Amino acid sequence: MNRLLLLLGAALFALPVTAQKKTAPPSKVLPFGKIEIADLEMAKCDFEPDANAEVLFNKGDVYYDSSFDISGEYHKRIKIFNDNGKDEANIRIEYYGGNRLEYITDVQAETINLVNGKPEITKLDKKLIYTQTIDKVRNAIVFSMPNVKAGSVIEYKYKYHTVSISNFPSWDFQQKIPVRYSELDTSIPDLLYFRTVNHVWMPYSKATHDSEARTMPGTNPLSYNDEKDFRVMENIPSLHDEPYMRSYTDNIMSLQFNLTSVKSSYGFYKSYSDTWAKVGGVIADDEDFGGQLKRKLKDEEPIITKAKTFKTDDEKIAYVFNQVKTLMKWDGVDRWYTNDGTYRAWEKKTGNSAEVNIILYHLLKQSGIKEIYPMIVSTREHGKVNRFNTSLSQFNRAVVYIPVDSTKEYILDATNKYNLYNETPDMLLNSSGLYIDKQANAYDMLYITKAAPARQVVMINADIKADSKMTGTADISSFSYHKISSVERYKTDGEKKYIDYIKANDNNLKISSLKMKDMESDTLPLVQNIAFDLELTGSDGTYIYFNPNLFTPIRTNPFLSEKRATDIDFGHRNRYEINGTYKIPAGYKVDALPKSIRMVMPDQSISLKRFIAEQDGMIVVRYVISYEKAFYEKESYPELREFYKQMQDMLTEQIVLKKA
Repeated sequence: MNRLLLLLGAALFALPVTAQKKTAPPSKVLPFGKIEIADLEMAKCDFEPDANAEVLFNKGDVYYDSSFDISGEYHKRIKIFNDNGKDEANIRIEYYGGNRLEYITDVQAETINLVNGKPEITKLDKKLIYTQTIDKVRNAIVFSMPNVKAGSVIEYKYKYHTVSISNFPSWDFQQKIPVRYSELDTSIPDLLYFRTVNHVWMPYSKATHDSEARTMPGTNPLSYNDEKDFRVMENIPSLHDEPYMRSYTDNIMSLQFNLTSVKSSYGFYKSYSDTWAKVGGVIADDEDFGGQLKRKLKDEEPIITKAKTFKTDDEKIAYVFNQVKTLMKWDGVDRWYTNDGTYRAWEKKTGNSAEVNIILYHLLKQSGIKEIYPMIVSTREHGKVNRFNTSLSQFNRAVVYIPVDSTKEYILDATNKYNLYNETPDMLLNSSGLYIDKQANAYDMLYITKAAPARQVVMINADIKADSKMTGTADISSFSYHKISSVERYKTDGEKKYIDYIKANDNNLKISSLKMKDMESDTLPLVQNIAFDLELTGSDGTYIYFNPNLFTPIRTNPFLSEKRATDIDFGHRNRYEINGTYKIPAGYKVDALPKSIRMVMPDQSISLKRFIAEQDGMIVVRYVISYEKAFYEKESYPELREFYKQMQDMLTEQIVLKKA
């Protein structure tokens, strides 16, 4: 693979010029091995007292060297407060080592402890620094710090080098632990125009810019300016995992740099990375992506021959999709490019996500599906694609795109055994994919979304007994993503654990039988037939209390925290329906019945309708909870939290029967 092209930065030229490293203003970064006693004595983070560890400082200094390659010097120091913070001592630095595009050198690491009031330094033996080969493109430097205990300070530094002029490294100001001081110094010649993607919402404590005139020697001397930026952020809170948070990548405060053009004495020459069409053209010609699309597979004919016997495209797609899903095993590695290639992966019946899905593309194409395209995407965990940042590093998976008609499309991913051919995997929603049509020379971005809500319908028919027990049946019909997640949980965990899940660990609820219907169907909903008995606790000889909200996923409130640091992404729209008929026991009458009511979010995005009535000795209940959108910015959290609080109150409100 030509990694220089794929990272959208070739070493376009190498001209003699004196390296211009930026001289940073005085900072809180201490030299390697020099430490303040106060940092060794510190028992907790000043601005986040509950933290297990804290980054004391993290500094990056990135500049262009005399060959116009990018060099960087990094130095990081971490304080370990307790045993739970010791994981921070396991260091992993990933980089693109394939084709020797990037290098990590001069790694130094040490642990500093306070012993008898003085710093004691334990240096890491360089023999314990390992280079791990992830695949033919990516490597990692891994090591564990020595002599780490509660109270230790660990630090490491290293040098980074890349032979590409465009592969300018990104910078994360924020981490999973609090950061006291983060500094990024950059020096970029104005011959190179970078689009900076600024994902920062805290103010910089320091931010300066300087420009120094330079002249590039040679037959045709070229004048340019070295643009020097110094950025500092302090007391940055940790980023914790929060309910319905999309990913750390989407929420961490960071900077990314994307080269879009190169300047010379003859004017601007745009790089091929400034439009998605140019990006698509590059990967379409790449051996490890475009070169795999037509590659014949060993003994592929039986699948292709069988697929061609089906009359409709949907039947062909369903058959081939399920064949690949069954025959191929995903190795857990997400890449948009192949590692071993599709031929070898098909022989082994194991491959990374690109290999599995390019095999799927090839077999579908050979089976007669005419309008079909490979597509590169980003999974939910990897982060949302920024359409204004034309960088391949935003993608981590290849899938298959089939535009069926103007209203319907399929995005196929055979890495998950429980995916359906006619449901876009939920981990790809609310982001963008780049599809490749080399024949038409068309490469375009597509926003991946799901307009229709995923539905779940619960039908309960139960008898309430005078001895404060309920006996009944429940039918749960799960559509779309609710079906996929339920089938995956059932087959992965087994029936016993699955029953505990649908009981929500309620020991008063006993399930005597469970039948799962249409688990293997691509087009029918999953139907679960349940027979159950429920002890109605809190009841006595005079009163019976019960809550009709049974067998639904909305039984607890995920938004209890008063503050929210990240956006809320439910992934897709939802619609829940709860229908119940409850027979009142002889000798009892209704004492308290919740009111029928409708509650709506201020922006109309979520609504709850509740209907409860007594009819001919029966209590009839119907709830409908509808989500009209899937994404909320964190600024909307107070309204969402308040709505959930009120909704939870309504869903837990009990019906009361009294002995006549």
